[in-house]
Amino acid sequence: MFKFNRIALVTIAGLTLGAAPGAFAQGQGKKIGLAVANLQAEFFNMIKQSVEAYGKEKGYTVITVDAKGDATTQVNQIQDLIAQKIDALIYIPAGATAAAVPVKAARAAKIPVINVDRQADGAPGDTFIYGQSIPATAELGKWVCEQTKGKGKAVMIHGQRGTTPEVERTKGFTQGLATCGIKVTQQQWTERWSADEGNKFAQDMLQRDPSVNIILGQADGIALGAAQAVKLAKPAQKVWVVGFDGDVGGLKAVQSGSLDATATQQTFTMGRMAVDAVTTILGGKTVPKDQPTDAKVTTKANVEQFLTAHP
Repeated sequence: MFKFNRIALVTIAGLTLGAAPGAFAQGQGKKIGLAVANLQAEFFNMIKQSVEAYGKEKGYTVITVDAKGDATTQVNQIQDLIAQKIDALIYIPAGATAAAVPVKAARAAKIPVINVDRQADGAPGDTFIYGQSIPATAELGKWVCEQTKGKGKAVMIHGQRGTTPEVERTKGFTQGLATCGIKVTQQQWTERWSADEGNKFAQDMLQRDPSVNIILGQADGIALGAAQAVKLAKPAQKVWVVGFDGDVGGLKAVQSGSLDATATQQTFTMGRMAVDAVTTILGGKTVPKDQPTDAKVTTKANVEQFLTAHP
């Protein structure tokens, strides 16, 4: 079973003890620009809440902008943040295309860039903080194999094509299912990782092949929409629906049985790690290029712990 990264857990434990003396002064008078891909997604909202709360605790002013899934909008927003003379940029790219443009613009203005969840290919930031999607989705795929005894047909509803999580979750789910020989027979790509897209695609997939018994949603929002489609379709067989991220909505759905499983990311921890990276860089020190965090397969058997204290 997948275990959380020890360093991240120590970070959580340390934060519960309260800020160290003088912590507020670390960011006093400094501004962080937080450019989020899409605040309609609960996962990104949780990161936003974490960055804003922890940033305030450290004394920073956090200016948040929401691209609403549009890369061109995000480029313009980040140019505006640079004009506001932010001291650092925490950046979640809205898409794979043009993702490098804001990084290059910030670097030209000598502004450090902390990428979260999605990497900007060709122009990476000072550090990349992310969840390890490949091993976590591989574990989910293996779990599906165990539940279905290796029998059935799987369909996959992807996130936004070409983004870091989409590429890695595709690889991980495929690896996991390969351990028992289950193949993905249909695939669709969403633009916004949303429930309405998951619902529409799942309806179409079930209509094309009513014998489908596994739906892999690359995010909890997608999976929640797919689960609703299954409920309306009333198939003769059990259809296993799994998601990813461990959003509060996804966790509640696992608790109620609407979703069969997800993988809980250390979402709040990633937000705090991003702020800590800003403090380190502005203090003249270096940070690791890659800062991975773990995710844990979450089912009805262990979901309560994450609802009680989300990492």
